[in-house]
Amino acid sequence: MTALVLGGVRTVETMLESDMIEHEGDVAMPNVHLTEPMRDYVEGQIRSGAYANLSEVVRAGIRLLMEKDGARQFYALKAELEEAAAAAEAGGFAEFDARAFEPDAFRG
Repeated sequence: MTALVLGGVRTVETMLESDMIEHEGDVAMPNVHLTEPMRDYVEGQIRSGAYANLSEVVRAGIRLLMEKDGARQFYALKAELEEAAAAAEAGGFAEFDARAFEPDAFRG
């Protein structure tokens, strides 16, 4: 792999080599393929000081995806609860008998 240096900043190619070193609790995943615009963006983020290396940029991106997925799951659950509440308010429910469902819980 060729080491490229832009203005004293390590580029994505050289960062991949150094980021392959495993840190305690981390898993090395050296095969990161970026388009040229993505590579330019990452290098700009590192050059600006926003991130120290490629690993930090990748982790930040993954955190955003995780947050987005968590929000998506939350809103899906919220929609299901709203639908169930509307059905219950419209009379679409059955009485629940906790004693019949779990009699052992009420033995004393």
